Amino acid sequence: MEIIEEVRKFVEEESKKPNAKYGYEPYEFHLVPMRNYAVRLAEKLGADIEIVEIAAWLHDIGSIVSGRENHHITGAEIAERRLKEFSYPLEKIERVKSCILNHRGSVNNHRSSLEEQIISDADTISNFDNISGLFKAAFVYEGLSQGGAKISVREKLQRKWNQLCLEESKIIIKSKYEAAMLLLT
Repeated sequence: MEIIEEVRKFVEEESKKPNAKYGYEPYEFHLVPMRNYAVRLAEKLGADIEIVEIAAWLHDIGSIVSGRENHHITGAEIAERRLKEFSYPLEKIERVKSCILNHRGSVNNHRSSLEEQIISDADTISNFDNISGLFKAAFVYEGLSQGGAKISVREKLQRKWNQLCLEESKIIIKSKYEAAMLLLT
């Protein structure tokens, strides 16, 4: 488990750097909850918890370091370099990279392993715990009005719900999804 703590520290340190693209908030409000959902799903569904937890911490490292565009690709490259520095086994590095490469719901990649599905779903689920962050993105980064932001957030959450591939994920988040839809109508 030492490797998991090393990876977590690396991601947190990158998030604290002045040149981190979105600052420290994504670490606290997205990565930590996302990691918690990923581990919960891995335990429940019998996935490789180590692979899932490492991939959860690293899935957005490309966004933190280089920005959002193609962050699944840059993230997989950064993860590979960093995990090699930790002398992590190459076979496991490839599995972590696959999770990172296939985590984005907006990029319709084939998720061939349970671990890839878990990382994708946990990433999606965490949005329902950070609706204020979705509004911040709509206002600050997209420049939307209050009404436009409300529509944008509602549509994004609907897309996220529809992207979930594991039934267990829908069970976990159903009440929050229904509440959000009620509030954003």
